[in-house]
Amino acid sequence: MRFSKLINSLQHQTTECQQHYLAEDPEIINGASLDQAKSNQISFLEIGNSLSLKLTSTRAGAVLLPQDESLISIAKEKNIAWLVLGNPRLGFAKCLELLNPKPLPVEGIHPSAVIGKNVHLGENLSIGANVCVGQNCQISDGCIIHPGVVIYENVLLGSGTEIHANCVIHPYSNIGENCVIHSNAVIGSEGFGFIPTEKGWYKMPQTGIVLIENDVEIGCNSTIDRPAVGETRIGAGTKIDNLVQIGHGVSTGKGCAMAAQVGIAGGAKIGHGVILAGQVGVANRVKVGDGVIASSKCGVHTDIEPGQVISGFPALPNKLWLRCSANFRKLPEMARSLRELTRPMPK
Repeated sequence: MRFSKLINSLQHQTTECQQHYLAEDPEIINGASLDQAKSNQISFLEIGNSLSLKLTSTRAGAVLLPQDESLISIAKEKNIAWLVLGNPRLGFAKCLELLNPKPLPVEGIHPSAVIGKNVHLGENLSIGANVCVGQNCQISDGCIIHPGVVIYENVLLGSGTEIHANCVIHPYSNIGENCVIHSNAVIGSEGFGFIPTEKGWYKMPQTGIVLIENDVEIGCNSTIDRPAVGETRIGAGTKIDNLVQIGHGVSTGKGCAMAAQVGIAGGAKIGHGVILAGQVGVANRVKVGDGVIASSKCGVHTDIEPGQVISGFPALPNKLWLRCSANFRKLPEMARSLRELTRPMPK
């Protein structure tokens, strides 16, 4: 696709497109990072990005830039085609979509799929090989179910939802519209509920449901458990990375983001717009307020007020944690000084 055509397509999607320069209007076939891009690829740059110095040596055919005269001057000197955007990263994402259109699924039901009794099937469906759908399910319009998916009885899939290969959706799970569940994720499995007795562990029946609201994306090998009673709920627009465990009875607000290996214990309440970085752990029944950001490996054991940025184990306000961690390396020297101060005076 010529860069000029790419610009026109972007202008139809956003009002952020500002000034541009076509150079020789290069043919763009894909995107790449600034330091690896070739003459038929597009890249992008943001203000404050450490790669800004690499603009002088990039071989990219075109770049998306912020409104920064120094960067524009460099691009002009190198005769690189460029476009100024309010959000170059978002523009780059849209370019990748234009250059790599998603293949349309083959509509229809594969002959090897097994569909149970009393299943309501919507229109324009794609159901792949060896899919198993239990009885009393509802698969709404435009759903895409890839090969090997197992959907137990009494499951609802909202319109436009896509379930990737080998996922398992347990009974009574309710998945909203335009959700994406990636390969090998498990939705609605039994929560980890056991009662200690003199004869060992007695299993608490897990009779609740999982409810996933609209526009949620769930990564590969992630699991969301159903509770003994009530529901586990994932708020609309939430994005969940690979290998995330969400325990029974958890509820999240809208627009949360959880990176890989996050673990949320049963009954925790996560507010709107919360960001949990990689390997964050949230303890049982903890309440995390709206807009909280927890940095990597953070251990959340107590309730967190809205808007906090927290770090460490156990979690502390980020600025306090940074001061504490700066002192960790000084502990041996401090301990040595303390021993000298407390050493008994010679008689």
